[in-house]
Amino acid sequence: MERSAIKILHSTTVVGLIKDGKAVIGSDGQVTFGNAVLKHTAKKIRKLYNGTVLAGFAGGTADAFALLQRFEEKLESSRGQLNRSVIEFAKDWRTDRYLRRLEAMMIVMNKEKMFVLTGNGDVVEPDDNLAAIGSGGPYALAAARALVQHSKLDPRNIVEVSLKIASQICIYTNTEFTIEEL
Repeated sequence: MERSAIKILHSTTVVGLIKDGKAVIGSDGQVTFGNAVLKHTAKKIRKLYNGTVLAGFAGGTADAFALLQRFEEKLESSRGQLNRSVIEFAKDWRTDRYLRRLEAMMIVMNKEKMFVLTGNGDVVEPDDNLAAIGSGGPYALAAARALVQHSKLDPRNIVEVSLKIASQICIYTNTEFTIEEL
C-alpha cells in the first residue's frame, strides 16, 4: 500500500506557541461530518503527564483519541521525556498495523519543545516554536507569525487571535475555543 502525501485535514484548527517561557495551545470546537456540523464545543486539546505536556489533534475523532492515548502511554513509560516519547510514538504510529491506518495529526509540546506528528512518521520540530494543524492551520499559522513579529500580545492572546482569524476564513473552524497553557 502506497502512502499518499500529507492531506490537509478538513476538521479543525489547532495552533501552538512557545514564547516568553510559556507554552500555549488552542483549538476550535467544531466537529463536522461532510457538510454538516455535529458539535460546536468539542475539546481537542489535553494536558498530559501531570500537566507538563500539552497535546492537540486534528482529524477523525476516534482516531485522534486512540493516538492520544497511545502517546500518553509513551509519555508515562519515558517518565515525561518529550523527545523520547515523540520518537517512540512516531515509530509505533508508522509501523503498527492498526495505528498506521488512523488519520490524524498532533501537536505536542512542553515549555521547551514542540513537535508536529503525523501518521507518515513525520516528527517535525518547528524552527520558530510555532505550529498549526487542521484545515484552518495555515490561516492560524500565518496570523500567529504576524502577531509574534508585529505585536506585543502575550502568547495566550496570540493563540486566541490567530484562532479568531482562522475562524473567519475556514468553514471547518468555529469560535468555541479551548486554550491551555503551561
